[in-house]
Amino acid sequence: MYVLGMPAFKNLDQNPYNYLLYNSIKELGVEVDEYNFSRLLIKKYDIWHLHWPEIPLNHKNIAKALIKIKSLLLQIDWAKARGTKIVWTTHNLSSHERLYPKLQPWFWQEFTQRIDGYISLSKTGMDLAQKYFPNLKNLPGFVIPHNHYRGEYPNYVSQEEARATLGITSNAKVLLFFGRIRNYKNVPKLVETFQQLSDRDVLLYIAGRSEVPGLKEELVRASESDSRLRIDLNFIAKEKAQLYFKAADLVVLPYSEILNSGTALLSLSFARPVLVPLRGAMGDLKAMVSSEWVFTYEGNLVSSQIEAALAQALNIPREKEPVLNEFDLQKLALQTADAYREIVNR
Repeated sequence: MYVLGMPAFKNLDQNPYNYLLYNSIKELGVEVDEYNFSRLLIKKYDIWHLHWPEIPLNHKNIAKALIKIKSLLLQIDWAKARGTKIVWTTHNLSSHERLYPKLQPWFWQEFTQRIDGYISLSKTGMDLAQKYFPNLKNLPGFVIPHNHYRGEYPNYVSQEEARATLGITSNAKVLLFFGRIRNYKNVPKLVETFQQLSDRDVLLYIAGRSEVPGLKEELVRASESDSRLRIDLNFIAKEKAQLYFKAADLVVLPYSEILNSGTALLSLSFARPVLVPLRGAMGDLKAMVSSEWVFTYEGNLVSSQIEAALAQALNIPREKEPVLNEFDLQKLALQTADAYREIVNR
């Protein structure tokens, strides 16, 4: 079987999910290529597997966004005319930036009418995808969770070593936000809510590159005026991630919109409890892992919810690590290859 992944391997530094998944699929005897236009034109593939097809909708130039979208749709038509099956993983059901409210529904209608099958990372994700795009009910769909990252990131420092490296005292209660900072991730609201906490031993560390114009300067000013707020607004290399997670007591992801979260699974892979909104598939994640590791809140995040989750993270007896068997990479790769075969055989 020949599969074209978009992306397959090239986004390793930003998100190792695809790289890990496709390497495991290749071990099953499936040939996987990274998408590029030349390969699509020259080589015939059984499957073209797309992730995040909505990325062009985040382009700030509407003309360029439209050109990229129409180009993608034409390429899909070309591939389908040659017998290639189009598979979509429903990471998101809309573009996060929501720049083009008229263009977006047109794109999704055109795109979802062209696919031959889809993969959702949770049962809730599948239900929502079918609600947003009813034609998916007539296509083969598969629930295949996001893999965990245990064993994929360096993880050898102790909490004491991590805190010493970052200049954090041993008695601090440490909250962590980790990952690329974008508008929908609600970081300014997190800072505002955190600063309402009265406990002077609670510290918030924000680690990740800011992609919001002006926000970096805003966070720098906030950290200069509040010693409890620490920031590292650079790209965090894979080898350095362990410092932030191992230093933390609780990871807080206050996203204003969320369907799935690789960062939540990364947190759990480092055996760190996580606080997430009860939206999208976060209820599924809580049920699959346990309420001892995944804390949820409804509505807008308030300081009392952070205090309650932090108290649980610090005081609830739990196993040394969460059970993540449902997110085993080899198991998920096998399920994905089986899904490919079913779609091709149809």
